[in-house]
Amino acid sequence: MKWIRYQDHKGSSHYGIHDSSGIWKVLGSPLAQWSITQEPASIAKLLAPIEPSAILCIGLNYRRHAEETNSPIPEYPVLFFKNPASVQHPGAPIELPRHLRSDKVDYECELAVVIGRRTKNATIQNALDSILGYTCANDVSARDWQKHAGGGQWCRGKSFDSFCPLGPCLVTPEDIPDPQTLRIRTTVAGETLQDSNTSDMIFSVAEIIAFLSGSTTLLPGTVILTGTPHGVGMGRSPFRWLQTGEEVTVSIDQIGDLSNPVIEEPLP
Repeated sequence: MKWIRYQDHKGSSHYGIHDSSGIWKVLGSPLAQWSITQEPASIAKLLAPIEPSAILCIGLNYRRHAEETNSPIPEYPVLFFKNPASVQHPGAPIELPRHLRSDKVDYECELAVVIGRRTKNATIQNALDSILGYTCANDVSARDWQKHAGGGQWCRGKSFDSFCPLGPCLVTPEDIPDPQTLRIRTTVAGETLQDSNTSDMIFSVAEIIAFLSGSTTLLPGTVILTGTPHGVGMGRSPFRWLQTGEEVTVSIDQIGDLSNPVIEEPLP
């Protein structure tokens, strides 16, 4: 099943569900009681498929990405956070920061996992039972702020507005029974820069959820970004930073394509 969230032509937001005959308006949300109407979804604008209660992110979780950054393979998942206000919709722009200026903004395709129920102390064996669905994510990163100007923390360089595009839809687990078999790619201005498979993850989706929920409650609507594969701009020679006028597309098998243009942050 594929869920979308959208804005109708009156400016109201709703959820919709794909089936074989089209996209239908839903009363309620996937995190609460819901029912499918017989009304076709009237889509004026596609929105990020979830409004996160939190965004938890895993760094250095693909072996070849760790290698390209000359980083040791971590013993435990590397956790950092993104501001929930950094979420951006499909088709909406990634803004290159200009008030706190960055000229080293990078792309990172990621498989995003959405938690569907309060989850604490999950095991690797039952962790996937807590998943509401999967979507594409772009963990946009200002490398100068991440590495040198963030006080030793990654969050500053990861949390600028528009730095977490999500979409285009939320695919439920019955359609992705094994999240470790998905091809994942990034293209920028038509050039494929990342092309990998989730089988290269160091820590599986189940292992990540078990780790993050240890002695810790994950709330419904929590979005987990599971890491990026090799091919990021920071790992290239010369470096490959995002430029105004480009378009970035994250593609994941069985989910779809998430595309966003790149602009400069509008200033007063």
